[in-house]
Amino acid sequence: MNSYVKRFFHRGLMFGGFGPIVLGIIYAILEYTVEDFVLTGGQLLVAIVSIYLLAFVQAGASVFNQIEEWSLPKSALCHFAVLYVAYSGCYLLNNWIPFRPDVLLIFTGIFVAGYLVIWLTVFVSVKRITRRLNAKLP
Repeated sequence: MNSYVKRFFHRGLMFGGFGPIVLGIIYAILEYTVEDFVLTGGQLLVAIVSIYLLAFVQAGASVFNQIEEWSLPKSALCHFAVLYVAYSGCYLLNNWIPFRPDVLLIFTGIFVAGYLVIWLTVFVSVKRITRRLNAKLP
């Protein structure tokens, strides 16, 4: 099996469990702050499984940025596409957003903006740290 695939699964398995923990915290807060907040067993099961898979994919997708044979745009596009499919699928499956073109367009716009802000922040930070470390080399 390809080493990148192994890393994807390893990272996913290591960090996937944090998704349901965060979901549980959010649902606990909603239970105490929203009047008549109720979930069925089926809704809870779908939410736990889908959020685990979302966290699994989120953690595993970081491997795309480490495939040295790929160009930066290619790895960023693959990372973006995998995350977009995982997030939009999870949100739609749990009925957190309705399946309507206008809502999907708004979701996509917010996702693209958020992704770009986070990606550019990480990129600039890594570049800055790399420059500092290289300056310290003899």
